Amino acid sequence: MNRKTLVLPAVVGLLAPVLAACGGSDSGSDGDAIAVGTTDRFTAEAAPAPLDPAYAYDVGLWNILRHTTQTLMIQPRGDGEPVPEAAEQCGFTDTGNERYSCTLRDGLKFANGDPITAEDVKYSIERALAIKADSKVYTLLSTVDTVETQGDREVIFHLNTADATFPFKLSTPVAGIVNKDDYPKDKLRDGFELDGSGPYTMKAEVEDGVLTKSVFTKNPNYKGSLTVNNDKVEVVSFTDAEAMGEALDKGDIDMMTRAMTPEQIQTLSKSTEGDVDLIEVAGLEIRYLAFNTDAQTVKDKAVRKAVAQLINRSALVSAVYGSQAEPLYSTVPAGITGHSNSFFNTYGDPSVTKAKAMLEDAGIATPVKFTMHYTTDHYGAATKQEFEHLQKQLNDSGLFDVDIEGTPWAKFRDAELDGKYDVFGMGWFPDFPDADSFIAPFLDKGNTLNSPYLNPEITDTLIPESRREADRLSAVDTLNEIQDITARDVPMIPLWQGKQYVAARDDITGTAYVLNSSSTLQLWELGRGVSG
Repeated sequence: MNRKTLVLPAVVGLLAPVLAACGGSDSGSDGDAIAVGTTDRFTAEAAPAPLDPAYAYDVGLWNILRHTTQTLMIQPRGDGEPVPEAAEQCGFTDTGNERYSCTLRDGLKFANGDPITAEDVKYSIERALAIKADSKVYTLLSTVDTVETQGDREVIFHLNTADATFPFKLSTPVAGIVNKDDYPKDKLRDGFELDGSGPYTMKAEVEDGVLTKSVFTKNPNYKGSLTVNNDKVEVVSFTDAEAMGEALDKGDIDMMTRAMTPEQIQTLSKSTEGDVDLIEVAGLEIRYLAFNTDAQTVKDKAVRKAVAQLINRSALVSAVYGSQAEPLYSTVPAGITGHSNSFFNTYGDPSVTKAKAMLEDAGIATPVKFTMHYTTDHYGAATKQEFEHLQKQLNDSGLFDVDIEGTPWAKFRDAELDGKYDVFGMGWFPDFPDADSFIAPFLDKGNTLNSPYLNPEITDTLIPESRREADRLSAVDTLNEIQDITARDVPMIPLWQGKQYVAARDDITGTAYVLNSSSTLQLWELGRGVSG
């Protein structure tokens, strides 16, 4: 079979369902483990409790938890509004979107056979809120005031403010249901052990404190909305994309996901030989520069605005990622209701003349010196090249004297949270496909960046106002205003929006649905059979 690229439709509005390409999700497995490669690396040293739902806030960690720890709601196939998962039904019971009720499925059990009741749900939510892990994942539940139970199956969430996005938040792993016998109330569960009621159980293989393989085995006690098309999947962690690609070529793995290099994707897309298919999936991953707005080097808004005025996104994307990414002019990506091109509307085309005038008007001497920091091993091998290109753009203007410095993720993230970086690059995979997930994590109180930038109009008025609108089209004006303020104040600069790719051997089915737009890995879709 020729190597071919299968392109799945782009997201539109609130993300219409995508159509199946190679294979079908109802294909059965012959019982052999399906091996999936990734370059995600997790160490207990960097995060002592990496797999505790009250701590985990990383797309790779969430992709483990989504297979093992059940949530009341879940993202459906092909995206769209969340649907009941551990719940039989859920919904707002008032007109103000402040009271949300869920009824659990009858007969729910943890993988060990213990029954699941409404009290377990209450315990899990209250635990995450009480621990307040420094990952800030608990802020996804910040609108929860109290949790009430009625009988064994009904859970009622009383919210402290209207939140039309709450069903989405109940589909994220921080809302995962845990057993109080395994997860202490007042502290995190260390290490790589985890227990839940999801479609799989997981056994971790660890070497020198690094999670090298996650072995997922079908959970016989699972009761939910998903159809599991295989008995076992092994997710193998590789040190780099090249080693992962070699393993796929040799047949040691059946599929590879993030993060392939741009060169690997180009090679796979052009090849006419072999038995590997490249599948392109619409994605919502973004990359951006962020600023510590208290740092002396970039505290003056004029400096940040000058950087925004100089960056040439089209040249950056063309040089580093080619057709695998698109320039992004707002924190809210294209394909999401509420997206606007606020940075282009504010700054227009890149201009050294305009940037120079901004700095001169503010009385800032040039060249302005600072260091841009990036992580060497979390967002793919092309990150270094990306920052070299950004450095060149800024320094060639004569207005900046920028150094760059790369650091492994295990140290990078802690340093960023501690405010040790003035300027740093980050990526973002949304918690759920809604504009709120590209705004609140960066701009709200308790944001994931631990940013000192807080705009009262955004935090106290505009974010709450946007969450009152169940019809997200009605929130567009408010969302656009938030993006316009962000472009004027520049606490961060959006750079690009990426596509997603999966490479799989042609006897693996279900690959059309193995990733959704939020980069959720859905291993239950995979099977073995004859591809179409």
